[in-house]
Amino acid sequence: MTSDTTQSEVAAEQTELLRDLISRAQVVLWDFDGPICRLFAVHRAEKVAQDLVEWLGFQGLHGLLTEGERDSLDPHAVLRALDRRRPGSDLLAELEERLTQQELRAAVSAMPTAWADPLIRTWTAVGARLAITTNNSPRVVEHYLAGRGLTACFAPHIYGRTQDLHLLKPDPHCLNRALRAMGCAPTSALMIGDTPSDYLAARAAGVPFLGYARDETKGHHLQQAGATTIVSSLETVLKALRAQA
Repeated sequence: MTSDTTQSEVAAEQTELLRDLISRAQVVLWDFDGPICRLFAVHRAEKVAQDLVEWLGFQGLHGLLTEGERDSLDPHAVLRALDRRRPGSDLLAELEERLTQQELRAAVSAMPTAWADPLIRTWTAVGARLAITTNNSPRVVEHYLAGRGLTACFAPHIYGRTQDLHLLKPDPHCLNRALRAMGCAPTSALMIGDTPSDYLAARAAGVPFLGYARDETKGHHLQQAGATTIVSSLETVLKALRAQA
C-alpha cells in the first residue's frame, strides 16, 4: 500500500465521519474564540494576561500567583489561579470584570474565522439550532454577533462564563446548560471546538465533537487529547453540509 493510497483512505474515512456527525446534529454547540472568530487577533491575549497580573500586583497581591502563573500567556489561566485561592471573593469578581472589559475591547478588532459566517447561516437555514458554549463572557459574544448580523442564529442560546469560575471548560457545565435549555439529548448534538478543553467538555457531556484546527499545532493538541475528527478549514464542513441539504 502506497503512502498516497493510505492518505486517500484516511481522507475518505474523515469525510465519512464528518458527514455522519453533520447528519445527526439537531443542535450545534459552538465554541466562540477560535471556531467563530479570533478574538485576540489584534488585542493580544498575552497582553491581557499581563495586564491582569499587573493589576493584582498593584493591589499588593503579587504573591497570590506562582511564578509560572505570573508568566502565563493565557488570561483564563490567571483567572483560574485566583479562583483556586480566593473563590467567591470580591477580588475575583473584579478581576473577572476586568477580563470582560478587555474581551469587549478585543471584540472590536476580532477576526472572523474563514467560512464561519456562511456555515452558521447555512446550518440555521437547513433547520439546525445553534448555541454558543464558551469560556468567554456572554456579553462579548453578544457584542460580536450583533456586529456580524448573526444574533438571530444563536439567541437566546449563549452560554458563557459565569461567576462560578470553577465551571469553565473542560467542565461540561455550559454544554449541559445548553442541552437542557434546548431540550436536546447529548447524542443529537455536535460540539465544534478548537482546544483540548472543548473536547474534554464535550466528552464529559456525551456530545459528539468536531475539532477545528487552524494550524498543525492546534491539530496536534486536539489529537493528543483524543479528538478523532478534525478539520483545518470550516469550508470542508460547509461543503459537506450543503451536499446533504
